[in-house]
Amino acid sequence: MGIPKVSLAFVMVVIMFQQMIQGSQEPACYMNDLTAIKGFAKCLEPDIGGWNWSSSNCCSFTGITCDNSSDIYGRVVGLELGNKRLTGTICESLVGLKQLRILNLSLNSLHGKIPANLFHFRNLEVLDLSNNYLVGPLPSAIHLPSIKYLDLSKNYFSSFISMRLCTSSSHIQYLDLAHNFFGEGLIYLENCTSLQYVFLNGNGLSGTFPENLFRLQHLRVLHLQQNQFSGPLSYGIGNLSNLVELDISLNDFSGSLPDVFGRLRKLESFSASSNRLTGLLPASLVNSASLLRIDLHNNSLDGPIRINCSAMARVTSLDLASNNFQGPVPASLSSCQSLRALDLARNKLGGVVPFEFRNLHALESLSLGNTSINNISTALEILQHCKNLTILVLSLNFYQEEMPSNVNLQFTSLKALIIPFCHLRGSLPIWLSSSKMLQLLDLSWNSLGGSLPSWIGKFEYLFYLDLSNNSFSGEIPESLTGLENLVHKTALLKESSEHFSLVKSKEQGRPYLVYNDVWSFPPTIDLSHNMFSGPIWPSFGNLKNLHDLSLEENNLSGSIPESISGMTSLEVLDLSRNNLSGEIPHSLARLSFLSVFNVSYNRLYGDTPSGGQFMTFPESSFDGNQALCPRLLAPCQRKQIPPLVSPGKKMKIVDWNFGIGAATGFLLTVFFCFKSGWVFPKGRVCRY
Repeated sequence: MGIPKVSLAFVMVVIMFQQMIQGSQEPACYMNDLTAIKGFAKCLEPDIGGWNWSSSNCCSFTGITCDNSSDIYGRVVGLELGNKRLTGTICESLVGLKQLRILNLSLNSLHGKIPANLFHFRNLEVLDLSNNYLVGPLPSAIHLPSIKYLDLSKNYFSSFISMRLCTSSSHIQYLDLAHNFFGEGLIYLENCTSLQYVFLNGNGLSGTFPENLFRLQHLRVLHLQQNQFSGPLSYGIGNLSNLVELDISLNDFSGSLPDVFGRLRKLESFSASSNRLTGLLPASLVNSASLLRIDLHNNSLDGPIRINCSAMARVTSLDLASNNFQGPVPASLSSCQSLRALDLARNKLGGVVPFEFRNLHALESLSLGNTSINNISTALEILQHCKNLTILVLSLNFYQEEMPSNVNLQFTSLKALIIPFCHLRGSLPIWLSSSKMLQLLDLSWNSLGGSLPSWIGKFEYLFYLDLSNNSFSGEIPESLTGLENLVHKTALLKESSEHFSLVKSKEQGRPYLVYNDVWSFPPTIDLSHNMFSGPIWPSFGNLKNLHDLSLEENNLSGSIPESISGMTSLEVLDLSRNNLSGEIPHSLARLSFLSVFNVSYNRLYGDTPSGGQFMTFPESSFDGNQALCPRLLAPCQRKQIPPLVSPGKKMKIVDWNFGIGAATGFLLTVFFCFKSGWVFPKGRVCRY
C-alpha cells in the first residue's frame, strides 16, 4: 500500500528536480567533477553506454544530471545508473562529487565495501544502493544532513553497531535496510522524527520490540518481519497513530495481542503471522473501522471468531488459518460485504458452511481446509452463489461423503478447485465441465472412481491436474494430450492468492510445497496411484509446456512413445510400476530439464539411455526391469522377451525351455565325441 506511493513520489521528485536544473544551454561540467567521474568509471565494468570520454562535458553523459545555473560550468548533482548491469566496486573518487544530491546505483552487481566518506555528502538527498552485493558493516557515524531517501536493501551488509542514524540526518523520511545480515546489531532511530517508512525485515534482528520506534509519530509503514524478535508486544504500538501498514510476521513474539487498535485509526494492513501469539482477538481489533487486511495465520490464538462486520465494513482480506479457534464457522462474516479473501483453514471449527455465505458477493478466495466441516453437497450449493469466487480450498473435510453430481451446480468464475484428502466417493462430477475458466484442479487422495470423461481435456486454461490416489479406471482420455495451455501456453488468467498460501499435496512422506499464487504451481498432470489401463498416447508429446507427468502405479501397457521427447519443458517423468514393455526411447536424453525419471518395475528391455540427464538418475529408477541393461556396462545384446502370460502358463514355458535345452546339450555332446574319435563299434561307450 505504502511502497508504490513512495516509489511514485520518488520518481516525480526526480523528474521535477531534473526539469528545474536543466537549462537551455549545457555548459561543460566542473573539472573536479569530471575527474571524479573518470575515477568512478575505472572501477566499473563494462563501459557505461553513453559516456564519451572524447568529450569533456560529463553533463551530457547518460545518467548524469548537472545544475546548469552557472554559465561557465555545470556541477554534477545527479548520478542515476540503476539497472545498468554494472559490476565492480564503488571507488573513493566518487566522493569528489561535492554537490551530489541523487545517487542511484541500484539493481546492479556491485561488490566490496562502501567508502566511508560516501556517508558524508552534505547535499545528498537520495541514496539508493539496493540490490547489489555490497558487504561490510555500516559506519556508526553517518553525516548526511540533507538525506530524505536511503535504500541499502538486498545487499550483504553485516552489522550496524549502535548506529545513530539521525544525529545529523534528521530529515530522512524513507529508510530501507531490508534483507541484509545485520544480526544482533542495534539501530537508534529516536531522533528520526521525520521518518515515515521503515523497512528492517529479513535481517535476523533479535531482542524485544524496539521501543525507540514508538517515538516516530509520523511513521506510516513499519516492516519488521522475518527477524528473531521475541517477547510480548508492547502497548507502545498504540503511540504510532499515523501508522497505515504494520508487518511483524515471521518472528517469535509471544503473549496476547495488545488492545490498542482503537488508537491506530489509520491502520489499513496488519500482519502478525507465524509468531507464538495466544489468547483472544482483542475487541479493538475486531471493531477496527480502518483495517482492510488482517493476517494472523500460524499462531495459537483461540476462542470464537467474533468479527464485527458492521464496524469493519472495509475489510477485504481476513486470514486466521492455523490457529486454535473453536466453534462453528461464523455466519456473521457474511455481513463483511467487501470481503474478497477469507482463510479459516486448520482451526477447530466444525459444522457446515453457513447458509448466509451465499451473500458474500465480493468473495474471490475461500479456504476452509481441515476445519472438520461436513455436508459437501450443501457447501457447494451455497458457495455457487458467490459469483466472483475464483479459488476454493476445502481439503481434509467431508470424510467419505459422496461427491455431488448435481448437474445444476454452476461455478462459472472458478479458476482453482482444491479438495484433496477427503476420501470422497463417486466420480468426476459433470458440473465441473461448466467451469470454463478452470486453471488448477486437485481432487487427489479421494476414493473417486469410474472412467475419466473426455471433457477433462477441453479446458482452455487448465495447466495443473492432480487426480492421484483415487480409483479411476479405463484408458486415459486422449483429449488430455490436447490441453490448450500445455500445448500452446495460452496466456494464464493470473489470479493472485496473495492473501493465503496454497499447498501442493504429494505422496505421504514427501515434503509439501507451498505456493503463494495459483499460477506459480508447476504445469502438472498427475494421474498416479489409480487403475488406468491402455497405452500412453503418443500425442502426449504435444504438451511442450508440461513440467510434471506422473503416471506411476497404474496398469498402463504398451511401449513408451518416442514422441514423449517432444515435451521439452518436462522436469518430472514417473512411469514406474506399470506393465510397460519395449525399450526406453533414447530420444528422452534430449530432455535437458528432466531431473526426476522413474521407469522401475515394468517389463522394459534393451540399453538404458546414457546421454544428457540420464547420467544423473539413480539405478533405482530402473529397478525391476530384468531385461534392461545397466548404463555402466557395454551395450547389451538384444533379447527376445517372453510374452506377458498368466502365472499358470509360466511353468509350462519353463518346462518346455528345459526340454529344448537338454536335447541341445545331448546333440552337442555326441558331435564332440565323434570329432574326437571316441565313437567305437557296438559295445563301447563315449567317455566324457
